Amino acid sequence: MMTQAASLHGLRLLVVEDETLVAMMLEVMLEGFGCDVVGVAGTVKRGLAYASDESLNLDGAILDVNLGGEEVYPIAQRLTDRGVPIVFCTGYGLKGLSPSFAHIPTLAKPYLAEDLEGLLLSALASHRSH
Repeated sequence: MMTQAASLHGLRLLVVEDETLVAMMLEVMLEGFGCDVVGVAGTVKRGLAYASDESLNLDGAILDVNLGGEEVYPIAQRLTDRGVPIVFCTGYGLKGLSPSFAHIPTLAKPYLAEDLEGLLLSALASHRSH
């Protein structure tokens, strides 16, 4: 197991990813870090439902930028409005990001578990709500 995984233990995360196998792999990685995946959405509509659920306590979210041809930015905006930190994982690279979200930590696909762990440690672990 990764040496810093304890720092991520207990983080409640939302995963927004339209590729089923990638979402499953991501979920396994996150659980290996000790995170609790509280929801997985493969569409903008489903992601917005999770993002809009004020009763859903989230420590962060991992968002794919392109969901079946739709951009994830409405979900990203809703989450940031709620104060939920987000990170992007995308196959389109940094230049594919909307300028209004260019400051969001981003990981290029494909990525290794260690890369994801490092991104989460820097972007989410210090933002725990509890």
